[in-house]
Amino acid sequence: MIVICEECGKKYQIDPSKIKAAGMTAKCKACGSVMHISKPESRPVEKRPPVRPAEPPSPPPRAEAAPEPPRKEAKPKEAVAVPKKKKGMGLRPKIFLLFFFIPIALMIGAGFFYWWALQDLSSLITKKSTDVVEQLGQQIIAEKARSVAEQVRLYLLSHPNLRRQDFATDQEFQKIAVQKVGLTGYTALHAVPDDSGIWRNWAHVNPKIIGIDMSSLNKPMGQKAFDSFWKVFSAGKDGKESRGYYTWQEKDGSLSQKYMVCAPAKGTPYYVAATTYLEEFTRPVKDVENRANEMTRQTRNTVFMIVGATLLLVGIIVLLYGQKLTSRIRSLTNVAERISVGEMDAEIKVKSRDEIGDLADSISRMQESIRLSIERLRRRR
Repeated sequence: MIVICEECGKKYQIDPSKIKAAGMTAKCKACGSVMHISKPESRPVEKRPPVRPAEPPSPPPRAEAAPEPPRKEAKPKEAVAVPKKKKGMGLRPKIFLLFFFIPIALMIGAGFFYWWALQDLSSLITKKSTDVVEQLGQQIIAEKARSVAEQVRLYLLSHPNLRRQDFATDQEFQKIAVQKVGLTGYTALHAVPDDSGIWRNWAHVNPKIIGIDMSSLNKPMGQKAFDSFWKVFSAGKDGKESRGYYTWQEKDGSLSQKYMVCAPAKGTPYYVAATTYLEEFTRPVKDVENRANEMTRQTRNTVFMIVGATLLLVGIIVLLYGQKLTSRIRSLTNVAERISVGEMDAEIKVKSRDEIGDLADSISRMQESIRLSIERLRRRR
């Protein structure tokens, strides 16, 4: 008995005696489709010559099928499992990778770069502003020391008989020699070392310091603070100007930094020292710096919130869309597999107006075309 595969037309020689009364199911080795073979009706055995007559060239090989009573298409009771290939990364992970992780990583990187650039710009501006204001404050202190030194020089020239011992009792001279610097600073007048090498102060906001040996301040100031003070104070001599920071001990015992400039009163043995806290000039800039840092922190938090919200929104969108897309593709894949094993009545449920819908329509047309081809083959048989 000759059996022809309805899908690919391959012929098989089967012994009718091996077919049971209920028929049998076989699988085509060429295309893998399932064939249902019924037991032929009993009729007198007709001997045929071993060699079949030559086939006409026009009819296809399927025309040589053994005569078989017409019957309806038999559906296999059990679908044959199609071996699946080893899968790599699925479509959904790829969607997440391409449309979620990579864009979000780039967005986070851009956010960090923006925050870093903003912070760096803020620090640069405030630092430069602080440096400029510090230089301006130092210049103001130096100009004050030079101005007072010039006033002292002119006053001493106009009062040649004024002795240094009388400086403290001359109120007009005191007003000239001791002037305000900044908010809390002041100027003071001291003389270069005499023959005995002693530095003495002759005009000061604190009357107790007038006339004393300045090197004796090491005890009330503390040795560490005094050393920094003495380094700047004693550098002003031989007509040279000195300036620098020194440590000052407050009444509560805390230490602060002051800036001092010692300017010579030219033509005299006297120097004017102008000193104050330099932070009095830089405090407004520090306030601006603090506000800039606060704004930078707020901007950073805002950027992180936007990135987080975007991360959540994009994640939800990609998750829903990816799930919808992959479910449609799985549905079409399942239908294609069912058609491949002969289930011509498999229903395509995907309805869409995009490329997935076009694919579903193509599979539906392919399904109908295969069904019509099978019907034509049956009619020919």
